[in-house]
Amino acid sequence: MTAHLPKELNMKPINSFKVALAMAPLTVLVAAARPVSAASFDSSYTITDLGTFGGSTSAAYGINNSGQVVGSADTSSGVTNAFLYSGTSQNLGTLGGSSSYAYGINNSGQVVGSSDNINGFRNAFLYSSGSLQNLGTLGGGFSEARSINTSGQIVGGASTASGDLNAFLYSGGSLQDLGTLGGSSSYAYGINNSGQVVGFSDIAGGNSHAFLYSDGALQDLGTLGGSSSEAYGLNNLGQVVGFSDTSSSDSHAFLYSSGTLKDLGTLGGTTSLAYGINDAGQVVGTSDLGASGGNHAFLYSNGAIADLNSLTTASGWTLNTATAINNAGQIVGIGTLNGQSRAFELTPNVSAVPEPTDELGGLAIGLLLATGAVWKHKRQQA
Repeated sequence: MTAHLPKELNMKPINSFKVALAMAPLTVLVAAARPVSAASFDSSYTITDLGTFGGSTSAAYGINNSGQVVGSADTSSGVTNAFLYSGTSQNLGTLGGSSSYAYGINNSGQVVGSSDNINGFRNAFLYSSGSLQNLGTLGGGFSEARSINTSGQIVGGASTASGDLNAFLYSGGSLQDLGTLGGSSSYAYGINNSGQVVGFSDIAGGNSHAFLYSDGALQDLGTLGGSSSEAYGLNNLGQVVGFSDTSSSDSHAFLYSSGTLKDLGTLGGTTSLAYGINDAGQVVGTSDLGASGGNHAFLYSNGAIADLNSLTTASGWTLNTATAINNAGQIVGIGTLNGQSRAFELTPNVSAVPEPTDELGGLAIGLLLATGAVWKHKRQQA
């Protein structure tokens, strides 16, 4: 499964059409998962430094079930280029400009991301059969692709001729505008093999809510009692992860499953974000540590959240953000190695993947209707 990090796009918001809202009932679990010791988890991990193209920094954003990884890495000349890692890192080049970034990969090895083009605009690309294809826009100059499924359907965000930024679905050679939840802009981060899409959309009033797009309609997933939420990833069971503001104005990672929005808690601080989920329901993301300071990558599995730094003993590393996890339990993300920001891949030393379950069934505690609230819009730089 690929993961899709939030990114400030600085696009001018304008009006866009309304879409039908799927009114599935939402329930919210108010009890958050608590940090547990490494002994409660199934495996320790071996870490691989995915390196750079001669520069000092790199980041990993997506992984497929074969363990192929995509991301971006600095070159010796100081620009950032998309990479595909399959034992060694391959530079995927650009659409004619200087920089590129790879965010998603499917099990066929097709890669999506964004690249500067020869005119200086950032455009979505598909890398397949050894070449980059420009996917175009919704009429404006900007687009970015975030995720691709096994059928080759792609999602992301693109600008219109008037400067809107809207979520898109690329299928059959063209971009479809997915609209909004009544506000001015939207953005899509993930798609599963059934064609379900997740992301965020402004609602009336300008704040953002996580959405699930299914059967031609956007469903508002609500919040954990606060003002805004965003969804970044989903699996093939339709389980969704992201973050939401809480009633106490904190921002916590959530897991949405079977109509229930569950608070996954933190590693001791007030903020956490979930970016990726596999088909077994294991979730990865990042959390602040509270009084001890800093952000650490987390793994949520079997109802508990743990610091990934406690599950590996790699010298010189601090694992800051986990961005994706595949069905073999391999995890990728961004860490700090001897003071430099580097892409990593974690491989479990034994099988660390539980059987797929719906852990939330029957546990709903209370009902939150996603209507009539005043929302705060939030973006976070990737």
